[in-house]
Amino acid sequence: MEIEIYHVDQAINGSKEALGAIIENIEGPVFNLSLRMLGRIEDAEDAKQDILIKVITSLSSYKGKSLFSTWVYKIAVNHLINEKNKDFVNHPLSFEIFGSDIDRYVSSSVDQTNPAEKKIFSEELKLSCTNVLLQCLNPFDRLIFILGTMFDVDSRLGSEITGLSADNFRQRLSRSRKVMSTFLSEYCEHAGGKKCNCINRVNYALSQHRIDPALPYSSSLVPERISTSKSAMENIDAATALYSNLLRHSSKQQAKEYLFNLLKTDDFSSLTK
Repeated sequence: MEIEIYHVDQAINGSKEALGAIIENIEGPVFNLSLRMLGRIEDAEDAKQDILIKVITSLSSYKGKSLFSTWVYKIAVNHLINEKNKDFVNHPLSFEIFGSDIDRYVSSSVDQTNPAEKKIFSEELKLSCTNVLLQCLNPFDRLIFILGTMFDVDSRLGSEITGLSADNFRQRLSRSRKVMSTFLSEYCEHAGGKKCNCINRVNYALSQHRIDPALPYSSSLVPERISTSKSAMENIDAATALYSNLLRHSSKQQAKEYLFNLLKTDDFSSLTK
């Protein structure tokens, strides 16, 4: 997510080409951060759009004192931490709630899926479950976990983005990884756990509408990364490596088109002033 400062200067001076290059460069990371924080594709699309508008309208305040990506992440982080009226915000999860749901689950004797469908749905469940499980961390620890584990942000940069000291960022990241690792190691088959097997939970997930066969979660995935990422998830060396190896998602085309159509309006350059 690196942008040359001259792109910013050109965008501020009214260049739609430079502004388009900035949006093209940052929209993927912003969408993925939003998705991991909020857990639902629809909420992430809305948040990404809001964040990109904030970035665009604040361009003149960027003075080049930090990397452009750091500046963007700060805007995104402030927005996402304060995000309200989203599904998981209004109905928070915890590891206790998630674990209880797994513990009391009994496999249905009625299997309405054929083996081929069940395999596909189990992969779907695996991909969506990793996002939902992140919601068991409180918002700030979730943010630290995502930045440190999934975005490879070190403690120095994490400190700059979050406002924590480097030591505090490192300690909270270590604690969140330990909590996540403990849960995964007990429950998730892909982390050596014994209690939860994706393919055995397919019927339950379908009955609870946690999987929608008509709108697959993987429809937002970058196609060429699916096979590689599934393989990495199934051969993890440590429980939280499940997250460091997760694939990146691609924002829906219609959401991208909205922003680029907005760029074409005559008065759009005034937003960057």
